[in-house]
Amino acid sequence: MKWIFLFTFVVIIFASISCVSEQSKSIKQTTMNAHDLSHLSTAVFGAGCFWCVETQFQLLEGVDTVISGYAGGHVENPTYKEVCTGSTGHAEVCKIYYDSTKISYEDLLQAFFITHDPTQLNRQGNDVGTQYRSVIYYANEQEHQLAKSIIEKLNVSKAYEKPIVTELSPLPTFYVAEDYHQNYYNLNGSQPYCAFIIKPKRDHFEQVFKNRLKKKQ
Repeated sequence: MKWIFLFTFVVIIFASISCVSEQSKSIKQTTMNAHDLSHLSTAVFGAGCFWCVETQFQLLEGVDTVISGYAGGHVENPTYKEVCTGSTGHAEVCKIYYDSTKISYEDLLQAFFITHDPTQLNRQGNDVGTQYRSVIYYANEQEHQLAKSIIEKLNVSKAYEKPIVTELSPLPTFYVAEDYHQNYYNLNGSQPYCAFIIKPKRDHFEQVFKNRLKKKQ
């Protein structure tokens, strides 16, 4: 069994290196200009590594586009390297463009609480730091109260062994992450981090929401 523990250790190290190493410079993501998104509603969530969050929400019927980025910090136009230091105050987040006639904000909130462990403070598993905090950035008071109500119900029902620590904050400026972060799992599924960290979360999400997934082409 030693090789299993050794391989797990290598995967963890790989993930850590990917966060702190400078990857090749890239033009900011232009996905938002690929087609008109102005008619869609949006939600901004942080639930750990945005690679994980992105690929899960992409599966849902009614979700049109998911863009990875940064929000909640004090530095304008932060880079991935800067955010990974934890010094900019940003969280890794995903901006979700969705058709409200097919999926509601409440549905997205329910999915949000399945994507990660909302009881972990400033971390998700081996990803540690404020940039990985659980956070809901609400655009209006209606979204705020809905999110607050769901958290209260989950805590009262003891859905988790520990209290939920998800941050609720007004929507700040959203900065689009570098191009190589977008659609990450779909483009890099064979990489160790994707295969051993992201895929299990994605598979679990698919099972829970099997009746709400997009039809496979």
